[in-house]
Amino acid sequence: MKIVEDDLTGKEIRALLTAHLTFAAEVSPPESVHALDLSGLREPEITFWTAWDGEDLLGCGALKELDEGHGEIKSMHTAHNHRGKGVAAAILKHAMETARSRSYKRLSLETGSNEPFAPARSLYTRHGFSICEPFADYAEDPFSLHMTLKLSG
Repeated sequence: MKIVEDDLTGKEIRALLTAHLTFAAEVSPPESVHALDLSGLREPEITFWTAWDGEDLLGCGALKELDEGHGEIKSMHTAHNHRGKGVAAAILKHAMETARSRSYKRLSLETGSNEPFAPARSLYTRHGFSICEPFADYAEDPFSLHMTLKLSG
């Protein structure tokens, strides 16, 4: 598996992000969908990666700088036919390493609180994230769960 910074221009990533947004819209009410589209992911404070096996796109994820010491995990999605193979864990570890290299003190994320997001919550918990209050511009929402991880050195 090779993880690379992506410029969001390839047809494969457009298709994967469409699947990501479609999934979010199918399992959450519109006001509770916080997934970013292509234009949102192109903001300068966001670094976006894709994971590949040769020509096969496995998944994606992003890191948004909220301030000089706080980053947010965004747009984590694994292609349906590659789930359960460690793709999301590899991308998450890559984002965590990048956050540490930027001297972030904390990483946070928002994910769904309902059953379709159980695998994501399990992934984040396994990597040390714990439930927290809403951060940045997020508000309390019964369909959202906020998690954070304090980073050391």
